[in-house]
Amino acid sequence: MLAYSVQVAIRNLMRNRMISVLMVMALAIGIGAAMTTLTLSRALSADPLPGRSHDIFRVQLDAEPMTGYAPGSEPTKYLTRRDAEQLLADRHADAQTVMAAGVVSIEHERIETGAWMSAARYASSEMFGMFVPPFLYGGGWGRQEDETRSRVIAISRKLNDKVFAGADSVGETLSLDGHSFRVIGVFDDWRPVPRFYDLSGDPFAEPEDVFMPYATAVDLELSTNGSTVCWGDVDARAGGVIAPNAPCAWLQYWVRLQPSQQGSYRRYLERYSDQQRSDGRFRRPPNVRLRNVNEWIAFNEVVPNEVRMQTWIALGFLAVCLANSISLLLAKSLQQSGEVGLRRALGATRRQILMHSMVEVGMIGACGGLLGLLLTLIGLWVVRQQPDRYAQLAQLDGGMFAATFALALLASAAVGLLPAWRAMRIEPALRIRSS
Repeated sequence: MLAYSVQVAIRNLMRNRMISVLMVMALAIGIGAAMTTLTLSRALSADPLPGRSHDIFRVQLDAEPMTGYAPGSEPTKYLTRRDAEQLLADRHADAQTVMAAGVVSIEHERIETGAWMSAARYASSEMFGMFVPPFLYGGGWGRQEDETRSRVIAISRKLNDKVFAGADSVGETLSLDGHSFRVIGVFDDWRPVPRFYDLSGDPFAEPEDVFMPYATAVDLELSTNGSTVCWGDVDARAGGVIAPNAPCAWLQYWVRLQPSQQGSYRRYLERYSDQQRSDGRFRRPPNVRLRNVNEWIAFNEVVPNEVRMQTWIALGFLAVCLANSISLLLAKSLQQSGEVGLRRALGATRRQILMHSMVEVGMIGACGGLLGLLLTLIGLWVVRQQPDRYAQLAQLDGGMFAATFALALLASAAVGLLPAWRAMRIEPALRIRSS
C-alpha cells in the first residue's frame, strides 16, 4: 500500500511540476529563515551549566540608603566587600564563591612586546567545584591558597599557547602587575555561553585569560574592572581595590544549594540583613534575591532585542509561507478531483485517499527540509560575517539539524491536512460528474 502511495505521489508531483516546485520553495524559504533565527536564539540563551544550573544561585542584598527606595524594588546586582566577605566566612551554603573582574599587565620574556594587558578574574577557590571548568594541565587552587593569599594563577589555553607554546606550564612563573605568580592550572577550551557569572559587560565574551585568588588580588590591591554602584561621598578606593567598609557594591556572589536548602538560606540572608540594619549599616528592610543560573540569564535579558524581533519576524514569515503552500495545495487538489473521485468509485477508501495525500505532502516536506537546511547553513554563514561578538555562536548543531527536518515534516503535514480532509469528504459521484 505504501509503495503504491509513493507511486501516486511521484506521478502527481511530476504532473504539476510548477506548483510542486513553488510549494517546496515556499517551505524551504520559510524553514530556512525560521531555523536561522531559532538556531541563533538557542545558542544565545543556552544553559551554560547543564545539569548544575538549577543548583547555582546568584545572591543579592539591598545595602543602599533609603533615597529612592520603593517597597519590592530590585536590589543591586552586586554585594559590598564587607557583605561578600562576611557571607563567605559564615559558609551557610554547600559551596560559595566571591568574584570580581580585573585587568592585569602580564610580563614574560616570551612576550615580544614586553607586556600584555589582559582581563583577569578574582575568585575564591570553590568556584572550580561549582562551575567545573575543564583543565588541560594542572587544576585550580584550594581553600588553603585563599587563606594564605598565595600567588597562584590558572590561565587560559590561549594565554598558555601565546606564552608557553602550548606546553605544560604548571610550575612556570608569570609577572602580573610586577608581582610573580606561579601557574598551577591551564584551562582547556572553556567558554560558557552566555558568560553567566559576569553579565555586566559583553555576555558572550570569552572567559578571562587569568584567574587568581580573590584574597590575593585584594591583598595586592590589584585593579578592578567591573561595574560598581556607590552611594555617599566616601573615597572608596584604597589602592586598586575598593576599601572594606566603602559604601560600594561591586562583587558577584554565587552559592550552591540543594532544593531543601534554598528556603533556609534565604532566611539566613534575611536575618543577616536585619542584623546589618540593627547595626546601622543597612537602611532598607530585608530585600534579598536568589536566582539560579537560568533565572539570572533571563532576568538580565541576555538575548539581544534585535535577535528576539528577528525570530518573531521569521516565524511570522514561516506562517505566511505555510498559508501560501496550503493555497497551492488546495488549487492542486481541485485539479486532481476527477482522478480522486475515480479512485473512490473504484473502491479506494477514505483512509487510502488520506494516505496518498499525506505521502505526497511528506515528500514535498522532505524536499523542502533539504533545501531549507541548505538555506539555514547559508543564513548562519551570513550571520557569522556580522561584527557582533555573539554572531560567531551561530552554529548548527545536531539537535537543530534534526529540528530542521522535524519542522519541515510538521509544516508539510499541517499544509496537507486541509486538502486531504476535503478530498476525503466529497462524494465520488460529485467528483466524477464535475470532471
